[in-house]
Amino acid sequence: MGRSTTSDSAPHPFVRLFRYSRKHRQQVWAAIACSILNKVFDLAPPVLIGLAVDVVVNRKNSLLANWGIPDLTLQLLVLSILTFVVWGLESVFQYAYDRLWRNLAQTVQHELRLDAYMHLQELEMGFFEERSTGGLLAILNDDINQLERFLDHGANEVLQVTTTVLVIGAAFFVLAPSVAWLAMLPMPFILWGSFAFQRRLAPRYADVREQASLVNSRLANNLTGIATIKSFTAEDYERDRVAGDSEAYRRSNRRAIAMSAAFVPLIRMVILVGFTATLFLGGQEVLNGRLAVGTYSFMVFITQRLLWPLTSLGQTLDQYQRAMASTNRVMNLLDTPIAIRTGTTSLPMAQVQGAIELKDITFAYTNRAPAIEHLSLSIPAGKTIAIVGSTGSGKSTLVKLLLRFYEIQSGQITLDGTDIRELNLRDLRRCIGWVSQDVFLFHGTVAENIAYGSFDAAPTDIVHAAKLAEAHEFITQLPNGYDTIVGERGQKLSGGQRQRLAISRALLKDPPILILDEATSAVDNETEAAIQKSLEYITQNRTTIAIAHRLSTIRHADRIYVMEYGKLVEQGTHSELLAQNGIYANLWRIQSGERLQLESK
Repeated sequence: MGRSTTSDSAPHPFVRLFRYSRKHRQQVWAAIACSILNKVFDLAPPVLIGLAVDVVVNRKNSLLANWGIPDLTLQLLVLSILTFVVWGLESVFQYAYDRLWRNLAQTVQHELRLDAYMHLQELEMGFFEERSTGGLLAILNDDINQLERFLDHGANEVLQVTTTVLVIGAAFFVLAPSVAWLAMLPMPFILWGSFAFQRRLAPRYADVREQASLVNSRLANNLTGIATIKSFTAEDYERDRVAGDSEAYRRSNRRAIAMSAAFVPLIRMVILVGFTATLFLGGQEVLNGRLAVGTYSFMVFITQRLLWPLTSLGQTLDQYQRAMASTNRVMNLLDTPIAIRTGTTSLPMAQVQGAIELKDITFAYTNRAPAIEHLSLSIPAGKTIAIVGSTGSGKSTLVKLLLRFYEIQSGQITLDGTDIRELNLRDLRRCIGWVSQDVFLFHGTVAENIAYGSFDAAPTDIVHAAKLAEAHEFITQLPNGYDTIVGERGQKLSGGQRQRLAISRALLKDPPILILDEATSAVDNETEAAIQKSLEYITQNRTTIAIAHRLSTIRHADRIYVMEYGKLVEQGTHSELLAQNGIYANLWRIQSGERLQLESK
């Protein structure tokens, strides 16, 4: 998952989870109370059995007789009524804790996933470049689901085991202090063993979650690139890579299972010592007249109720460790600092003029040479400027800096005289319509993709934007027209069709600033000519930045800038740049010559 965002001194994951769920503290305490009360009433029947044995054996000398109920029938009736009440309350509190814990698990899962996703959306683009999509999906899905499973059952198990130990331990020392220590003898060893296993299991389950993340990354990456896999007949190669990652996940789980599986058998042996000691020595106390038969019956029965549930500690600890490993990963994501903070100055779209100025800006991607270096550029409001240059010259980077996908290292970018770092980030991006060269469409209808970001747009507005982008004609020829499903990433459409939908989407937004980043690179010459004609109308009274390799698409721009290695090397109108006989003129000759050769064939 890349760099860690927390230090070794970070709080325990359980503490982090408890702090996160503090707004549900009332529900947490109610669930805890119900779990404890359920276990208290669950432990009451052995007491009632002991009293019943005492009544049958000692009759008028029984404990109930000493409490003022001499009649034997009345004693049994009282025990019967108490048994009914105790079992009824146990059932009531079981229903209550089960509902409370499970609803809490669902609520925390929902809120944690939503908060993690919202936080993820606020992180800078550089964060996503260092991490795989599959790894992030593993956190949002698998890790949060793992936490939900623990809250569903594990939390209640821990509480009930703790309640069992405290209640029965206290009862033992009150009823038979001479024998109580025998029943409690295994407890220190069980607790010590539990914590020892927990410490050793923690790193193993952390590795399990990491391996699961790698498997998810591989699968997500391969499904996204399935067309490339098929075209290069790399199915067997990818199967082997998935098998390798899956095998590493299995080996990691095996290491954790090898240790967690040994817990229960070892605990059982320790429990057996305490149980048999109570059975034998307690019986000796009865035979010697130092312990009542009813008390002995209660102790033998309750010892089993005390010690055998401890065998479930292994499964509970296993679930706990998996949940804590997942909690750490989710909380680490939530603790990742947001590098690009929004400004506080609002920017109503209606007030935007569109004058942009870049003043001596420098920017470098992480661990790379500067992509933009000491660049200054002025874009008057309502004008169309073009940026051209070879691949890697920094053209698209300029756009991403303007949208604040990345933060400049030095210099200043202003919009209508205000530093964009002072502007509300959503307001800034809302006033910019961006058509990327890497078009992304969502799984949905054509209309939904055009209206993305303008969610309340009327159908007539959607059609109008499609017509401006020369998309209406091909849309009407689709099986269901504007209601046609485009498929994931728009895979049911051609590259040119996807690009025209992206242009439609930006035009429907009707932004004061329009950025076209190779917006016509995937369309044919006829469609390009039609779009260019529409753009003459679209770009009126709107600041437009056009990035292009095809110089024919930007020849009528008010000003053209040529970039090389992150710097501006030429600028002027089309005719001025041709007259300079520099890089632009050379590119124009090459492209014009290629066109003439194609036309002559």
